[in-house]
Amino acid sequence: MRIAMLSVHSSPLARLGGKEAGGMNVYVRELSREFGRRGISVDIFTRAQERTAPAIVPIDQGVRLIHVRAGPSAPYDKNRLLDYLPEFIGRVRCFADSEDLHYDIIHSHYWVSGEAALALRRSWGAPVVHMFHTLGAMKNQVARGSEERETRQRVAVEGGILREADMIIAATPLDRAQMVWHYNADAEKIRVVPAGVDLRRFRPRDLVEARAALDLPPPPHRVVLLVARIEPLKGIDALIEAGALLLQRHPAWCGALTTLIVGGGGEEERAQWNAEQRRLDALRQRLDIADVVHFAGAQPQDRLPLYYAAADVVTMPSHYESFGMAALEALACGRPVIATNAGGPAFIVEDGVSGLLTPPADPVTLARHLERLLRDDAGRAAMGAAARERALRFGWEHVACDILSVYRDLLRQRSAWMRAG
Repeated sequence: MRIAMLSVHSSPLARLGGKEAGGMNVYVRELSREFGRRGISVDIFTRAQERTAPAIVPIDQGVRLIHVRAGPSAPYDKNRLLDYLPEFIGRVRCFADSEDLHYDIIHSHYWVSGEAALALRRSWGAPVVHMFHTLGAMKNQVARGSEERETRQRVAVEGGILREADMIIAATPLDRAQMVWHYNADAEKIRVVPAGVDLRRFRPRDLVEARAALDLPPPPHRVVLLVARIEPLKGIDALIEAGALLLQRHPAWCGALTTLIVGGGGEEERAQWNAEQRRLDALRQRLDIADVVHFAGAQPQDRLPLYYAAADVVTMPSHYESFGMAALEALACGRPVIATNAGGPAFIVEDGVSGLLTPPADPVTLARHLERLLRDDAGRAAMGAAARERALRFGWEHVACDILSVYRDLLRQRSAWMRAG
């Protein structure tokens, strides 16, 4: 079997925590690697964003990243990438022709890639499996201003993909329900398969050693962690406000509490800060906790386990998450997670067992949950052990099996249709 994996707007090798790099990038890379280990060939097609990017990058056995030159060789507004999609599609076709390749399945990720996949299906005849990762209609539902809203074009394209793709992958039952509710999608065409986690990379480690490696204070200093892109959707302002409430209740924690935000630009990279990070900086200054809230910047995947291991508690106070990859990584590292109940994390974190759930935009409840865990060493340790047990259900080998089942069902249906024709 040979798979064409499409991730047009963002490379699976991009530095995580940047503007367009997050859980989807990890998903595409790790799922492809798992397929490669099973002898399945995967070509991942992404738009080249650097002039010096090599045309082909081997990722793992049987897995290649193909940089497709379409549009500017630089990061570009994803909402305008449709202008260059015909060029992207044409170059993908040329690549396949030049190597005389036949793809059995086209698996696309995010709405821009889904549009490309449908066009490639017309040329190749291969079934299209699509995963949105986030939905424009849901992001608009939680947007707090016009600048946070997704375009009508995106929502329209998503509706077309839901109608025309051969199969849709939803990360959770709620993700599927939102597709049906907002887009009138056919639920029979949507298969629920959760995202996965690398249980070898993300595993429990010694907290003291991790803090030493990151130059963080040892216990009893308390560390709260958030790993995310810096954007309003992630609810980082609620975490900062919760930190201020904690210090009001526990003045003795001044100088003994750190909130680490991994993503965006670091403290010494202010030129890279986007508007949201500048707004969050102003908020921490106004609340007089700039010495508590620290921007650690985007980190390579190999260092993320150290940050999870160094934390007492990991948070995800997002307004919307279709799944919540960082929450799952934290659980795999044996750390309790306080996560939003608005979306995917509610299906990952067992409330009161492996972590706690909180409503979005509710710093009071978030502060209360943080206080509960930070004051209870034994309870935090018990939740951490339960967190690792919970994560064991989400290894990539299980996810790959479920996705392969979707592929094989589609190929059987296609074969039966061709015989009948």
